[in-house]
Amino acid sequence: MGVVVVSGTGTEIGKTVVTAAVAAVAAAQGRTVAVLKPAQTGLSQGEPGDAQEAARLAGPGVTAVELARFPEPLAPATAARRAVMAPVGPHEVADAAAKLAGEHDLVLVEGAGGLLVRFDGAGGTLADAARLLGAPVLVVAPAGLGTLNATALTTEALRARSLEALGVVVGSWPATPDLAARCNVADLPESAGAALLGAVPDGSGSLAPEAFRAAAPGWLAPALGGSWDVDAFAADFAPVG
Repeated sequence: MGVVVVSGTGTEIGKTVVTAAVAAVAAAQGRTVAVLKPAQTGLSQGEPGDAQEAARLAGPGVTAVELARFPEPLAPATAARRAVMAPVGPHEVADAAAKLAGEHDLVLVEGAGGLLVRFDGAGGTLADAARLLGAPVLVVAPAGLGTLNATALTTEALRARSLEALGVVVGSWPATPDLAARCNVADLPESAGAALLGAVPDGSGSLAPEAFRAAAPGWLAPALGGSWDVDAFAADFAPVG
């Protein structure tokens, strides 16, 4: 896995924290890691972006790269157009990721929003960048009601483009999961057609970096370098009745 694309099923569901956790685990194993954010929206210059936040949590040796920044919190193509700035297309994303892959063991490309959010006026998406790279896509999904449909749509879109769904990670597992979240532990892999590879607890991004790095392996399955056991997790949260 020289390059892994990280896509959410929507916005504000924990992509950056999941990206940071994967980076932290890989870095702790001695791998060199880069986090690439093709298009950061909704932040002014000087504010730390998603790539910088992932690197802060994952460790000082993790490289953070951002290709473009647009001030309004919109889809990248829309934000670029409104700012009268050049957008970032899939070929630029793929070229940047490939260059980083020549210098790092692992490159994590964190998308903006979902898989098919437009990057540019030509309709280029994160899926197009993944296709150019030949990279698998790690899907980050929420825990609760509605996630099955959104996750199934995302993985169906991947299969339609002959892209590999590496697996699904729950981006913000609640401290007190409701019935839907508990049921979704068993239902997500079936709906997605891909393995459940982890669950990151809600609020993990607010941990001190040292505590985050120490805990990260316990949130991710062995396929992502961690020790998280999906069967034990499912048993712990199996719904009653």
